[in-house]
Amino acid sequence: MRFPTGAPRKHFAPARRDTLNRGGTYMNYTYQEMAKMIDHSLLNPALTVDDLERGIRLALDYDVASVCILPYYLRRCAEALRGSRVNASTTIGFPHGGHTTAVKLAEARQALADGCQELDMVVNISKVLSGCWDYVKEDVRVVIDAAHDAGQKVKVIFENCYLQDAQKIRLCEICGELRADWVKTSTGYGTGGATLEDLALMRRHSPDYVQVKAAGGVRDLDALLKVRELGVTRVGATRTAAMLDECKRRLAPVSTAVEEA
Repeated sequence: MRFPTGAPRKHFAPARRDTLNRGGTYMNYTYQEMAKMIDHSLLNPALTVDDLERGIRLALDYDVASVCILPYYLRRCAEALRGSRVNASTTIGFPHGGHTTAVKLAEARQALADGCQELDMVVNISKVLSGCWDYVKEDVRVVIDAAHDAGQKVKVIFENCYLQDAQKIRLCEICGELRADWVKTSTGYGTGGATLEDLALMRRHSPDYVQVKAAGGVRDLDALLKVRELGVTRVGATRTAAMLDECKRRLAPVSTAVEEA
């Protein structure tokens, strides 16, 4: 399933237009704006090498924001994405967040050496629940500093299904102080994923320069549109093709009209 780096790639995006239309409702989003919300997730531990290669190809074909891939395959992923508009990303301290800070830092350095452009790190959930905020802040800081020193970005995963609102708010404040690039709801492997209530809370309590990512539960285009309205800029997704195919379907009448004109 390997494909040559730098080979011509077919993108499935329809002609750009001004609106998505469903049931008479108009929204000013282009295909590119929707596609660039998606981090195509390749984190299931049962994925084979062929599965990973197909996933990378899909991400390229649909021109999404990034591929978030199992760490061992990151170097190959970064190589395959080189020269495209799709970023290579991977996970740190995933999925439980209980790695020592030194291990998380080593993981981050390895990922950066392998070509990672965006690191999705899990906070130490146990320490959050224990109220050890100095530990939590330092644990997050070392990964952010390593990434920013290398010119790359970090998404900090809270795993909200285990937390109270006050803990989510404190994590937003810490991430703002440390200038994280995104705060993220969940790993997708906890007992629950993103909720509209959590996303609204995280947007409300994060500085403007910290973006919000939803993970777990955004499975169709309408859900993607809903979270965008809340200020979410990224979504972790495994149903990328279905969501973006639906986007293209809704755009098709507008694209045809433009071509006929």
